[in-house]
Amino acid sequence: METLRLPGLSGSTVDLDLCFACHGIWFDPQENLKLAPAAVAELFRVLHERRDAARQPLAPKLHCPRCNTALTQGFDVVRSGRYITYRCPNRDGRFATFSSFMIEKGFVRQLTNPEIDDIARRVAVIHCSSCGAPVDIRKDRACPHCGSAFSLLDPEAVEKALQGYARAVATPTVVKAPELADALIMIERDRRQAQRAAQAQGGALLSAGSDVDLWTLGIELVAAVLD
Repeated sequence: METLRLPGLSGSTVDLDLCFACHGIWFDPQENLKLAPAAVAELFRVLHERRDAARQPLAPKLHCPRCNTALTQGFDVVRSGRYITYRCPNRDGRFATFSSFMIEKGFVRQLTNPEIDDIARRVAVIHCSSCGAPVDIRKDRACPHCGSAFSLLDPEAVEKALQGYARAVATPTVVKAPELADALIMIERDRRQAQRAAQAQGGALLSAGSDVDLWTLGIELVAAVLD
């Protein structure tokens, strides 16, 4: 894991341990509550810079980096959805994926059924934002591996946090399903154009065999709002 020093509340600093390979964050006790709004801007900047880092699935068993005890998997629920956490039974801290942290902070909203249907007409497979597993979005309305709903980073909530609000409140964003889906596919197509030039020249839509990483696309959407 890599250590990222971020601004904390009342002029303090918080050293977060990040793993870009598994998209994970280790929090010592209460660290997730000590981050200042400015820390969110820096965290998004770093995530956007490292968005193309090779991704690996989480290990079947995770261990506490402080005491090496096996972590216990559980679920927490907030207004913006349910997310997975892995806690040390000795209370040394907890591990969460990047997407789980964003759900916790209210920066994520769940995709509606019309949005899912519209994306399904363009691509066959997406990657779950929670566990990274491939999911056939034409058949499933939630991840069959971890049970998480399909979700996307909400640029409006992120923008509010970066404007200095003490707490980002995710308000419903009025976006028509075709507009959102088109934006997702266009961003993904542009990102891969260098590697898939032949496919990019074929038309406006990705082929049915392509897949989409909702986490990467959400980071791209948020970066576009912040620029």
